[in-house]
Amino acid sequence: MTPEPNRKRRPVLRWAAFFVVLGVGIWQALVHPRSPLPEAWNPLVGFDLSQPETLLTRWKMARALADPQACLAALETGAIFEKVADLEESAQCHIRPQVILQSTATARMQPLNTRCQTALRLAAWDRYGIQPAAREHLGTGVRRINHLSSYNCRAMRTTGSGAPRMSTHATADAVDIAGVTLDDGRQIRLIEHWTGQDARAAFLRDIRDSSCTWFRVTLGPEYNRLHADHFHLQHTGWGLCR
Repeated sequence: MTPEPNRKRRPVLRWAAFFVVLGVGIWQALVHPRSPLPEAWNPLVGFDLSQPETLLTRWKMARALADPQACLAALETGAIFEKVADLEESAQCHIRPQVILQSTATARMQPLNTRCQTALRLAAWDRYGIQPAAREHLGTGVRRINHLSSYNCRAMRTTGSGAPRMSTHATADAVDIAGVTLDDGRQIRLIEHWTGQDARAAFLRDIRDSSCTWFRVTLGPEYNRLHADHFHLQHTGWGLCR
């Protein structure tokens, strides 16, 4: 009767050995230089704007946004920018870490002093939202993103009464986008084309919707009259999309 416990343990040991071997195999597949797993699907590879969008893309971006050095490394994969010293205007007004964003991988812009996190979200929105929408609705790409500003040491503008809080622009956690210039030279502006019924209006609504994926807060013409001419896009916030 004594062999019985050994026979019961053997299947358990076999399964344990199987999972150990499986785990080692998966780990090797992830870390091996010749891994068959595409980098866009590899959770050990950082956020890379040159890679196609997958189910891991937003998770990878969130990890990059949480660390300044990872943010800068990710931004290098899909933007032209200059890393400059942090701006310290006051306890309420600062840019940390500060970059001067000159271009995404495909669209130029007036040099934009902003946080790395805001720049990274903007580059991701262009890569995965703006460019596909332009090709779908307008048959061409976007060569320029036209912004109003990112950093501005001021309180929130509001249509209500009461003392406003400091704006997220005071820490460059937001950027205001007025429109785009297409590869064929056409100008698409929120103030002119938002209320239309043509492809330009459809494009603007499409990129408004996609911005809600890549930013935490999007406020546009449907939010209030203060945003009639631009999208207010925030790195921080609780998921408001209007």
